[in-house]
Amino acid sequence: MTAGVREEPREAVRPRTPRRLPLPTLLALLVGFAGVGYRLALLFADAPPTNSDEATMGLAALHIARGDGFPVWFYGQAYMGTLEAYLAAPLVALAGPSVLVLRVPTLALYALFLLLSWRLTRRLGGDRWYALLVVAVLALGADRVVKNQLIAGGGYPELNPAGAALALLTVGLCVTGAGARLPRWAAWGLVAGVLLWVDPLILPYVLTLGALLVARRWRELAGRAGVVLTGALLLGAAPMLVDSIRHGRNPVTAVLAAGGTGTPADWADRLHGALVLGPPLAMGFCSPGRCATWQLWWAVAFPVLLVLAALTAWHTLRRTSGGPGSPERVQAGVRLALLGGAAGVLGAYAVSNAAGQTPIESSRYLSCLAVAVPALLWPLWQAARPLAAHRLTARRQLAEVAASDRPAERQLAEVAASDRPAERQFAEVAASDRPAERQFAEVAASDRPAERQFGEVAVSEEGGYRHLAEVESIKAAGGLPAGRRARMAGVGALAVIAGVLGTGVAATVDVARTAPGVHAEADRHRSLVDTLGALDVRNVRGGYWTCNRLTYATGENVLCAVVDDDLTPGFDRLPAYRREVSADPDAAWVTPAGSPLAARLDERLGAESGTLDVVTVAGWRIYLPRH
Repeated sequence: MTAGVREEPREAVRPRTPRRLPLPTLLALLVGFAGVGYRLALLFADAPPTNSDEATMGLAALHIARGDGFPVWFYGQAYMGTLEAYLAAPLVALAGPSVLVLRVPTLALYALFLLLSWRLTRRLGGDRWYALLVVAVLALGADRVVKNQLIAGGGYPELNPAGAALALLTVGLCVTGAGARLPRWAAWGLVAGVLLWVDPLILPYVLTLGALLVARRWRELAGRAGVVLTGALLLGAAPMLVDSIRHGRNPVTAVLAAGGTGTPADWADRLHGALVLGPPLAMGFCSPGRCATWQLWWAVAFPVLLVLAALTAWHTLRRTSGGPGSPERVQAGVRLALLGGAAGVLGAYAVSNAAGQTPIESSRYLSCLAVAVPALLWPLWQAARPLAAHRLTARRQLAEVAASDRPAERQLAEVAASDRPAERQFAEVAASDRPAERQFAEVAASDRPAERQFGEVAVSEEGGYRHLAEVESIKAAGGLPAGRRARMAGVGALAVIAGVLGTGVAATVDVARTAPGVHAEADRHRSLVDTLGALDVRNVRGGYWTCNRLTYATGENVLCAVVDDDLTPGFDRLPAYRREVSADPDAAWVTPAGSPLAARLDERLGAESGTLDVVTVAGWRIYLPRH
């Protein structure tokens, strides 16, 4: 009974091939590491230069680490939350006060922003190559960009990763099932609430993304989701709300006052600062502290791209079928919300006095324009991508035709309808003796349009191939550029992308060139701290940009009271320091060499009692009272 039964061999267990990252993902990872590594190198070079505002956040971290206080606001004002101080406090407790420990959390926030932006780009319909482009743009680090990302001066480093997180959560809330959304609603509300406490600059994104959620999920928000969202938002904003209730302060009024004080700026100056200088500075196209004329081209490209990207997203919303949860509609809606948020940020800056009064320094208010980069560059990618895909797609698929035994007519029809790549097999095509394969190799090597050559291969008598009607449709079905206008748009888009990367690289190199000078200045400040310790000086007076930096660097071993250039009392963010200094008859004066304050103090030098003696340190002057 078993004589005619043949035992089938057991299927061999195939060894698992380890998964490899796709090439664009691997490149994005490398570019991201390069961006983080570049910024880490800047930190070790003491760049970007620190200042007393960053030191004020450091003093808050020092007080939190010691348990001496738990500030809600940046010292001396009733707005801008101290999240950065709470993030840095454990490191300050472990390693002591330094600029580096303040900036380790901000560097981590930047790395998180890169990761979230890559993920957001993919969730918004971008392929891996487009995600690589977005990461490359965000990895560049011009002067204003690295200052916003690394200086722990309040608000800016955490805005961008939080904005990208909100956008990602919005995508998830619009496409996932209702049962899985409550944790996302809670996360969205918590992030939005914390942002409102930390810095309201991000408010336009909160409003546009929130409006999208209301439009898509209003029924759900009328139930438990709305309760969860509201509760989480109040929890995130709790420090602001509790402080406002306790002290009767309105943070909105304080924020509006920070938009520029004194004489209102002229509208021409505001528009020039916001629309001409603002976008290039904020997006990283300018040299340290200035914008050369050739670097201002982005001022023209930015609004054009903003409008074009918005129209593209709106057109996708109008023409795409499906319900509110349709992935394409959600992607287009989130892109439109991001672009609306960017426009809101730019508009709010344009109406502020700061845009006209201090446009170079105040361009930091536009730092969160970077959140919209995945949506902003989308039209460029859509126009440029077919140029790159034009030959690659055709060559990859022709290789499959060459390697197969199936009738060529059938395979060519599949080539016309398919988008699958097969460029690796072209080497086999070129090495073969079969007539058709020789022609396929000529297609790969030629500069003539691929569509025309497909036709020549199909009608050739060599090898018995005949003309196929399906080949005629490859131009439409294969996703290749359809005419001169599309090719011109693609070339223009590639030129803009090259300009973005090239200008960003040039500005990044300029920052690297300034790093040695910044490091030398930091060394001079460390020498000042050492000299004050050697002189046993415990209380000093100095300018605003000297005082808190010196106090933080010494861990409050030296307290400093602020004076203006005319020796009158200045703005002390911590009034307790002035009381300590005023009670010390031996309080010294510290000022940068060559400053107006130094010139004024030089008039008080002398040999008699009651005058000052001077001790010179590289770049600094210490004035000691003579007894």
